[in-house]
Amino acid sequence: MLLAVFLLVSIFFLAACTGKGDKAEEGTKTEEKTTTKTEPKVEEKVEVKDPVELVMYSWRPEDREAYEKFIKVFEDQNPGITVTFKPYKSTEYGTILTNALTAGQGPDIIQLRPYEGALSIIDAEFIVPLDDIQGINEISDEYLTAARGTDGKVYGVPLSLNAGVIFYNKDVFDEHGFALPTTWDELLEVGEEMKAKGIVPIAQAGKAAYLLSLTHSVIGATAYDQAYIDDLLSGKADLADDRFIESVKRMEQLEGLFPKDFIALDDKDTQAMFYTGQAAMYINGSYRLETFENTAPDLNIGILPSFAKEKGGETPLVTWVDGSYAVVKASKHQEEAKKFMEFMASKEFGQMFSDELSRISAIPGVEPKHELVKEMTALGEQNPIPYLMLVYLGGGSPTTKTTFENALQGMYIKELTVDGVIDESQKSMDKWFEPVK
Repeated sequence: MLLAVFLLVSIFFLAACTGKGDKAEEGTKTEEKTTTKTEPKVEEKVEVKDPVELVMYSWRPEDREAYEKFIKVFEDQNPGITVTFKPYKSTEYGTILTNALTAGQGPDIIQLRPYEGALSIIDAEFIVPLDDIQGINEISDEYLTAARGTDGKVYGVPLSLNAGVIFYNKDVFDEHGFALPTTWDELLEVGEEMKAKGIVPIAQAGKAAYLLSLTHSVIGATAYDQAYIDDLLSGKADLADDRFIESVKRMEQLEGLFPKDFIALDDKDTQAMFYTGQAAMYINGSYRLETFENTAPDLNIGILPSFAKEKGGETPLVTWVDGSYAVVKASKHQEEAKKFMEFMASKEFGQMFSDELSRISAIPGVEPKHELVKEMTALGEQNPIPYLMLVYLGGGSPTTKTTFENALQGMYIKELTVDGVIDESQKSMDKWFEPVK
């Protein structure tokens, strides 16, 4: 009996304790909830990075004002990142860039020469691949080739497509009643008419030898053709082929249409002749359109892509990719530099670039506003031909392109014949060129 009473009392005691515990626990939860509601909200701390300055090298001092506009747009979109545009003279850029890269100090972003000019920097491992940046895969594979390494990776964002064209002064043609030449023979004929009236037919400079190979590419585009280039690359033809020889003979014939002592003239000298109406035509890259508009905005000009072999024949437009921009491997700010590369690969940048600089953008979807840029874009889409010496013969030391240019200068000062130009250039090519299998 006593045992039963003891057990009953124990059960009551335990039940009472359990009830109090539940209520106590509930009370604790209520207090916790109440406490949570009344405590002030703690703000999350956002990590603020130190400001980053990117230094950007270029060989285009004349583009400074436009690039400052582009950079302002990028900086507004990316607070904390500033970009300093440091352009140098084109003729000095190579040396300055090499010294900076070798020292491991200086720029974060650099402008690359196209094709073989980029390969030497890529092979030296001075820059990083950009295959992973947004927008790079939207760009034509043909354009990316200008900054592609032997490993197949892309190391630069291509800026623009250049075209070699014949600019002509419409007012000079109209004033003197000159017929616009469309064939090689018509050029020679109207050139003589111009000389008879005291007008220089073609404002050509020769002091800088690269201008001669550029003119050759435009003049020679219909002496040889894409079929010849394909044969050359495959090893079926060489520079002693009749088609290429004809292109050099044309350059020899043109001497009579160039200014007196042109081999000693700078490009700026001949530009002035063209501006002032002393010369009727001027052969150079499409990038000179910007120069004309800044220097002589009222100049009334038109363009011709090339001179056909015969009436109604093809007139291809010589094209090549201009420099690309790359990220330096030694940069301490590769992540931020790649952000700028993504900006440069965007349609937004491409459109600004085309509009501000009157250039043909390499970025897809860009619609040129300038009428002559529209015309060049259409011509390039219809019938393009590559700048042979730059795109394919930039190898060797010195390069075959440089050897060819120097040989052309030698021809004009009567040290070499046409055959001598061909021979010098072929010897250079034989030292390094391997046909495409």
